[in-house]
Amino acid sequence: MPPIIRLAIGSIKYGRVCLYAFRGASRCRYARLVLSIHLLVEEGYVRVVRDPKENRHRPAVDTLFRSAAVAYGPRVVGVILSGALKDGVVGLSAIKQRGGVAVVQDPDDAVFSGMPRSALAHVKVDHCLPLSDIAPLLARIVHEEVSAEEGAYRVTKDMELEDKMARLDPATPGNVGKLGQPSAFTCPECDGPLWEIRDEELLRFRCRVGHAYTAESMLAEKSDALESALWASFNTLEESVEISHRLAAEARARGQYHAATRFEERAQKTKEQASLIRQALADSAENTTEDAV
Repeated sequence: MPPIIRLAIGSIKYGRVCLYAFRGASRCRYARLVLSIHLLVEEGYVRVVRDPKENRHRPAVDTLFRSAAVAYGPRVVGVILSGALKDGVVGLSAIKQRGGVAVVQDPDDAVFSGMPRSALAHVKVDHCLPLSDIAPLLARIVHEEVSAEEGAYRVTKDMELEDKMARLDPATPGNVGKLGQPSAFTCPECDGPLWEIRDEELLRFRCRVGHAYTAESMLAEKSDALESALWASFNTLEESVEISHRLAAEARARGQYHAATRFEERAQKTKEQASLIRQALADSAENTTEDAV
């Protein structure tokens, strides 16, 4: 049984639960301690699990928001702050589907505008305002009585299934096909097949063991894998150049000039291949987009 962290959530009848999502807290000692676990909200407490990553992260924004939406429905307030790519969009959408409140930092006020802009593009946000105005808003919202009944915002089958996947439910791997259609792609994390999921205009993917990606986060993960492969290839080619030079020197010392020439030609050709890979790596770094930073 995964460990449980008791929080001061208690039995919330009239108030709301506020959840925050942002990037950049990894420098904090506490953030490093919880970096490898997901946080799942349940009534009265938070459960921690070591489940597959979502959008390349664990803990993941979408996992946290989705679990809160399932547990507390219209009593949840989701807050998206500065960050890159589309992290949090799926979870914030789940909060809205369950009647909760969506708050997003003004992209022009954010250090990294990717997450706020994506949330505004894909979710019907209730409030978009500068960071300095968010705390007073939340102080007011959490004291408001929730008028909506939870039964008016039912948990969809897809939301329930993805929430169960985050809770390591043993029955979920065989049901991932219910979320979407098989794709032609493989999971960057485990190399398993990916299913393509369409949430209106948002394209995302999930594998049978639970890894989940938006299209942008999967591209970023594939790019990282490609970069690792290119660096490994570059290192192998550089070592081949060095070995070829040594073999050429030994052949020349023995008077085997024809063999020495062949080794030198091979070293030169390999050096040219290594230069092409180095240039490809340099071009890849230069072409990094603002939202992928």
